This record gives sequence, C-alpha cells and structure tokens, in this order.
Amino acid sequence: MKVKICGITEIESASVAVREGADAIGFVFAKSKRKVSLEQAKSIIDTLPREIEKVGVFVNEDAITINEIVEKVGLTMVQLHGNEEPALCEKFSVPVIKALGISSKEDCKKIQQYPCEYILLDSPKGKYQGGNGLTFPWEYVDTSYVKGKKLILAGGLQRENVAAAIHSLKPFMVDVSSGVETDGKKDHGKIIAFIREAKKETEEN
Repeated sequence: MKVKICGITEIESASVAVREGADAIGFVFAKSKRKVSLEQAKSIIDTLPREIEKVGVFVNEDAITINEIVEKVGLTMVQLHGNEEPALCEKFSVPVIKALGISSKEDCKKIQQYPCEYILLDSPKGKYQGGNGLTFPWEYVDTSYVKGKKLILAGGLQRENVAAAIHSLKPFMVDVSSGVETDGKKDHGKIIAFIREAKKETEEN
C-alpha cells in the first residue's frame, strides 16, 4: 500500500516518513495552519530521495502560479484541492491529483469529469479544504466511477482505522495529515505507526 504523508513543514518529519517507507510527501501552499513557504518546501524537497513523490497542494490557484511553484521548488505532482474546473487538470507538466469531498453517493459521479490519472476522495470541507481529521462514510464510494483512475483515500485516517479503510475501498494510496499529529504538530511516533500499519496490509494481502 502506498502512503502519502501530507502537511509536512520541516525536514525531520519528512525524514522519518521517508525512512519508514512513505511514497509521497505533501506540501500545502494554500491557506492552512500547515502552509509552507516556497523556501521551506524547497529546503525539505532538496533532502528527499528522487523516487519520493513531492506533491504540492493548491486550492483554487491559477495555473501560472502553480507551474511557477512546481519549477521553483521541484514538485513532481500537483494536488488540486478546491473547486477547480476539470480543464485546469490539463495545464501542468506533472501528474495531477484532483481532490473531491464526499458528502453523498452522488458526489462520486463527478470523478470522471476530471482528465487526470489520480482522484483523491476526502471528507467534506471544514474550516480548511482538507486536513480536518474527519472521515466520511466509505460506503458512499461507488468504485465503478473510479474506473481508469488511481484512487487515493484521505479524510480522518489514522493508525486505528487505516486497515479498515484499505479493506473497504482497496485504494492505490492512503493519505494522512492530521491523523499523524499531536496538538497540531507532526508526531513522529504516529507517522511511524501509521505507515507500518498501512504497509502491513500490503504484506498480509
């Protein structure tokens, strides 16, 4: 099982995640308590192995700005986490993850509108567009709508429920941010426990 640790703001947490086998590290460039500057992101990305995906998370940002950030800091993927139009997905030189909040079974019908390889399903918007620590009912997801895309599952995941999430939807990747934090800060012990639990599911199945 592939794992993305999102909302990283410092080198130490990124290093722990990579050492434990994380496949992707997420950097938030939108309004959030986890927002990083370009300088912060680049300083962390410069320490990461080449094979690790460096994902920039954006909310309702224009393509020109996103492409500039991709080049400046060395992102390898773009995550669109707002109300972006499907056409925006085609304006980047790196792969795109389109995030959708799931509040009903009807929401899954939007998936195929987006011309991108990856779809991230998250809980509905809270104070911020993501990272709110809330799950959504996984039974809302009709996997037939995901056909032809790689499903990334987010929304309230933590060590205690990631195995059930993987069994339920068999995603391509699981994505966690607040679920590996204590008092709003990345908790290295929780990062390690989450990755090991998710990877254990791969080994056992």
